[in-house]
Amino acid sequence: MNINLHIERLILDGLPIESRQGALVKEAVEVELTRLLEQNGLSANLQTGGAFPNLQTQSVNLTAEKNPALSGEQIAQAVYGKIGNEGVKK
Repeated sequence: MNINLHIERLILDGLPIESRQGALVKEAVEVELTRLLEQNGLSANLQTGGAFPNLQTQSVNLTAEKNPALSGEQIAQAVYGKIGNEGVKK
């Protein structure tokens, strides 16, 4: 399976990271979410398409070190928990 994922805009309002690190967080979200989708797949309910104006996920506890790569991975994992295999229930 070949997945190309691009996040055009990621709003990081209130995160404990500096604004210049936003691109690093976005890149980490794209990389981790792509990895999870390639390894585990997309929910059967979404395989024919779907859109969400917003997506409620589990809480993400970001570390005090303000590591943008780790923050991005944690955000991607929370999102995948809702859209991945077994994640979305309609």
